[in-house]
Amino acid sequence: MRNITLYVITVLIWGSTWLAIKYQLGSVDPMVSVAYRFGLASAMLMFFCGVRRLNLKFSLKEHLFMALLGILLFSVNYWLVYVAELYLTSGLVAVLFSSIVFMNIANGSIFLGAPVEKKMIAGAVLGIVGIIMIFKPEIASFDISDKGVFGLCIGFVSVFLASLGNITSARNTKNKIPVIQANAFGMGYGAILMAVIAIFSGKEFSFVVSIPYVSSLFYLSIFGSIIAFSCYLTLIGSIGADKASYTIMLVPVVALILSSFFEGYSWSGSAFFGMFLVIGGNFLALSRRRLHPV
Repeated sequence: MRNITLYVITVLIWGSTWLAIKYQLGSVDPMVSVAYRFGLASAMLMFFCGVRRLNLKFSLKEHLFMALLGILLFSVNYWLVYVAELYLTSGLVAVLFSSIVFMNIANGSIFLGAPVEKKMIAGAVLGIVGIIMIFKPEIASFDISDKGVFGLCIGFVSVFLASLGNITSARNTKNKIPVIQANAFGMGYGAILMAVIAIFSGKEFSFVVSIPYVSSLFYLSIFGSIIAFSCYLTLIGSIGADKASYTIMLVPVVALILSSFFEGYSWSGSAFFGMFLVIGGNFLALSRRRLHPV
């Protein structure tokens, strides 16, 4: 029941962040907004750790792995998503990110020695076919140009970094580094890295004092970063990076459901069928019944 709760919370929150991110785009450079988001999340987590008197003393090696987590999961990959969306539609980005399931299966096997189960691969294939059907119109309109190929490459790099971040989190949990403290330091290191890159890139550290920007920033920091990532990375430690990554497939489904209420999105027959395929892929991958490993 605990894993189901973590799974549902992660999907619902990340599904809603798609709306919140729209209010972050505009006057403030995306790189700077990412630094603000994870810097604020890190500060609040540090405060929480201090109030709860949680251990904040770690060895240099542990800090290096928490910094690696921040680099892979809380900084560069997020910025690359913003860059990819300059050249790709949100539908294509959703399809790209659904491939993290395959990457987590492969990386988990390579770096952690996790077994590869047939049902995991079958569930991933079913889910990705569903994602493709949901975003069929956007994918059909994709123009294979130099910019389009560049966007795809950037997107795949982002997903690959995120997958390595998932594996790093699984490694940290296995080595008894608590998720909350790992996130507190990791998000801090990620925010610092983004700030440094922004400075050397000549980005302006502007800030929009408006209700939409500030409220979305706090929502993304508290819910999208602190709560969702804590649930997701705890889930990774509990059921593995491969199974936990299936949440990524359900995120765009939730986002579109919310979009139908707030933005007037109309569901087509193929989108409905694709949604059921995504849900079916999740049930297949997460079911207790095991097929023989490959």
